[in-house]
Amino acid sequence: MAKKKTTDEQGSSEAPAKASPYLVLARKYRPSTFADLIGQEAMVTTLRNAFATDRIAQGYMLTGVRGVGKTTTARILSRALNYQTDTIDRPTFDMEGFGRHCAEIMEGRHPDVLEMDAASNTGVDNMREIIESARYRPLVARYKVYLIDEVHMLSKGAFNALLKTLEEPPAHVKFIFATTEVRRVPVTVLSRCQRFDLRRVDVPVLMRHFEGIVAREGGEGRGGGGGESAQKPQRQADEEDVEH
Repeated sequence: MAKKKTTDEQGSSEAPAKASPYLVLARKYRPSTFADLIGQEAMVTTLRNAFATDRIAQGYMLTGVRGVGKTTTARILSRALNYQTDTIDRPTFDMEGFGRHCAEIMEGRHPDVLEMDAASNTGVDNMREIIESARYRPLVARYKVYLIDEVHMLSKGAFNALLKTLEEPPAHVKFIFATTEVRRVPVTVLSRCQRFDLRRVDVPVLMRHFEGIVAREGGEGRGGGGGESAQKPQRQADEEDVEH
């Protein structure tokens, strides 16, 4: 006859609590609202006024150096365009908490926010797919948003194919482009978008931001971080941008 398990034996057989997976700090503290963006006050103010007056552009062009936050800003903008809760059902700039579509949009997996890398989708056929799908209404969200990264990599034929749809898109379609080389984007495309030049964040602002992250992670920051040694990496990066 089998022995009955004791209380200790029963407790030891229980599976241990599953620990949450580690998330790198760059993703853990990635901005999710316009209020989280640092160093981009001009863009934030312009978008706030546009949303307040219901004058939302059909296309946006986000420019700037690598790592300045173009893709993150595009996702936040997509989130604002499709913000929806039990009490709010309109494009919203000041988003209090995550709505029905927010998590999927910020993670890049929403069916109506289509992200595409132009570096690997450069041809006319790729643009034809976008033009064809733009005719149909979004599946669950308010807008179907096409987020095209490194848009300057598109071929001349691809730009020409996209031009008509960009000029007169269906009411349910928005375009958001991101590029590090805006000089390579045709003027005909730029003239049909609202352009925002994302500027490099100043070192003192970054230092304050990093100090806040360190504090939230339970660490201790070092004083004097805004001095000469802290500004050397920034100067070096600026020199590299000028050289290129």
